[in-house]
Amino acid sequence: MVFGWGKRAEAEEEDDDDDDEEMDLVLFQGALNGVQPNMKENARLVSAGLMLAKELVTNGLSRRAGSIRVDPKGERSQVTFIIDGVAFPGDRISKQEGLAITQVMKLLAGLDIKERKVPQQGGLKAEFEEKPYELQVISQAAEGGERLTVRCTDTKVKLDTPNDLGFTDEFKQKIRALASIPGVFLVVGPAGSGVTTLKFVVVRGVDCFTHQIFTIGESGRKLDNVTAFKANEGDSLEQTLGRIYRIDGDIVITPDVRDAETAKMLFNPDEDDGYKAALIAEMPGKDPPAAVVQLLEWIGDPVAVSKGLNGLIMQKLIRTLCSKCKQAYRPNPQFLKKVGLPEDLKVLYRKPKVEEDEPEPDSCEKCGDLGYYGQVPMFELLEMTDEMRALIATKPDVSAIRTQAKKEKMLTVQQDALRLVAEGKTSLEEVQRVFKAT
Repeated sequence: MVFGWGKRAEAEEEDDDDDDEEMDLVLFQGALNGVQPNMKENARLVSAGLMLAKELVTNGLSRRAGSIRVDPKGERSQVTFIIDGVAFPGDRISKQEGLAITQVMKLLAGLDIKERKVPQQGGLKAEFEEKPYELQVISQAAEGGERLTVRCTDTKVKLDTPNDLGFTDEFKQKIRALASIPGVFLVVGPAGSGVTTLKFVVVRGVDCFTHQIFTIGESGRKLDNVTAFKANEGDSLEQTLGRIYRIDGDIVITPDVRDAETAKMLFNPDEDDGYKAALIAEMPGKDPPAAVVQLLEWIGDPVAVSKGLNGLIMQKLIRTLCSKCKQAYRPNPQFLKKVGLPEDLKVLYRKPKVEEDEPEPDSCEKCGDLGYYGQVPMFELLEMTDEMRALIATKPDVSAIRTQAKKEKMLTVQQDALRLVAEGKTSLEEVQRVFKAT
């Protein structure tokens, strides 16, 4: 499903005027930082770019884009829509139009339009088709100008609980146990993979009535029965944790683990009593085994890591098949065995596939003939069994950790992907695409 550039596109394609219903444009409703844009002072910019920006964002939201990019490419600018994690090219517009859109979006998001070399990030509220959105606006210097990224979030869609993310009952119980015992539980993943959302889902899965839960500083999210603990100015993380321990805090959401200094403070238990609370934190990383190796490098004491870690969880997103147009087919039992699926599966699903001598299927209005609609997470969990702790104490490499996890049949994203295939939520083709890209 492709949408044009509003009235400009209609003027250029008069033959389509009778066929296409004019679409209402997005409404921009103010910067998230409260800065009021001076539209009068920037009247020329507003005149040149506001309608273009509205058409661009309307186009993206109409196509369910999670992100919209405008990249300078010589004398042109390339528009790209990221839909369910997959990039689809949009229009190539003039360099001047790309610049005008970028500057207007910065203006509306309360950013400095005169600054073009330093990365900036802001946001604004918006409404489209009676749905509220938050648009995160990111600008950064690029060859030939600035790159604009607009990340679009439907604020009515909530991913707050284990059920929202599709945790099974068994998985919920396991995560609840690992995240509530003294020690360190890490939520791992690369930027943009939903690490922060997963961290707070883990916290919400813990029994908040039997545990006193604190977060160091403001979390930026509403968390029932979680107390924001203000650190004293100049105090280290270690000192702040000590203050929380003295008031019997037993679960603490700590700052992200992004460097050796923070890692060493988390893996520094009391010499007599050991860990006094469960410490839950984010950590950037490709996957749990890679994160463990990074911890070993930062801390320099493999025994401390092996004793302190309780587990690491990550998620990876995969597209779900469109419920309106997904196509059932009977799989070959030998093929099922080869890929690791139950041989007694009678049916699998895929995006519509046109067989030879068969008519084209009807167009699907729901997914725009993409065959997929939305995304779900696949999970990986690295648990600290006695055998895994013993291995980590030897300072292993990534391969050795993965081999041990496989030996102990720990959950991997590849295994969870096959579960989603068996449940009819995604296709083998989509699994192949996702893991081929990594």
